[in-house]
Amino acid sequence: MTARYTISELARLVGGDLHGDGGRVISAVADIAEAGPDDAAWVSQPKYADRASTSGAGVLLVNSAFSASATTVPTIVCEHIDRSVAQLLAAFAPAPAYPDVGVHATAVIDESATVEDGCAIGAHVAVAAGAKIGRGCVLHAGTFIGRGTTLGTDCVLWPNVVVRDGCVLGDRVTIHPSSVIGADGFGYYFDKGAHQKITHIGGVVLGDDVEVGSCSCIDRAKFGQTVIGRGTKIDNLVQIGHNGRVGEHCLFTGQVGISGSVRIGSYCVFGGRSGSVDNITIGDGARLSGLGTVAGKDIPPGATVSGVPARDHRDYLRERAAVRRLPAMMEQLKALRKRVEQLEASADDQ
Repeated sequence: MTARYTISELARLVGGDLHGDGGRVISAVADIAEAGPDDAAWVSQPKYADRASTSGAGVLLVNSAFSASATTVPTIVCEHIDRSVAQLLAAFAPAPAYPDVGVHATAVIDESATVEDGCAIGAHVAVAAGAKIGRGCVLHAGTFIGRGTTLGTDCVLWPNVVVRDGCVLGDRVTIHPSSVIGADGFGYYFDKGAHQKITHIGGVVLGDDVEVGSCSCIDRAKFGQTVIGRGTKIDNLVQIGHNGRVGEHCLFTGQVGISGSVRIGSYCVFGGRSGSVDNITIGDGARLSGLGTVAGKDIPPGATVSGVPARDHRDYLRERAAVRRLPAMMEQLKALRKRVEQLEASADDQ
């Protein structure tokens, strides 16, 4: 059934102050440029206020810096616009398509494994010997749980997730389709004319409320544990190497690559396609900008870095600005050289 709310009800749901008529019924969320009279939309920053004046939305969520005179559309003024937008989307979200509680007839669960109450085990799931699945977990079709692996309560593993042997997931961990937790780390030594494999005997620990996007890989440790701290969010197509230790509430955006044995503090942010060499330390609150930033040495706490190798972001911007001026500087240099040659020729003629 499609969700429907009056504007007044939405204002209460998102914790905002209503300005205008609250009686209209809203049945969907849409982009501000495409929204119609039955849709809710939002303006997150004052610089986008001009879009509000032409919007056909039934209601707009705005922040406290927004001027009500910018639109005739009813507005809900929100103290924390990002949180209110998240609440708005949650209000209209359909119920997730989970398998039914219980064990699907095609699932294979080893007799020594433990599945607690309230779990939903989908089609063709495999749970190996000694694994423990906590209360309320959801394992979608094709998921594999390895020997001795433990899942906390209310974890959600989407289709074709692989969690290999000896891994530990905390409570409320979410892993999106086709990600692999606990594959062998990339370790070899060269001997007798070939690359010889180093066995990795450690595991992976994901803390409470960790979320891992699709097609990402977190490698098992050579020994000990690869650890992802509580509340950390990992995007699609991210690689975290063996024996890495990531703190709490970090963000990894798409295509980040972290080499083995890197120590990352809490509240760090990695932009798209950024990464690191192995065996370095990245301090609390550090930020690596996207588009290929690579940390080649330790990054101090709180630093914002860019480029290859990573360096202070402001220095990087100055360097890039200088590079953009190079063509004009080259023309100036050619003109100066020609002038010097003319002056030297004139001196020789005297």
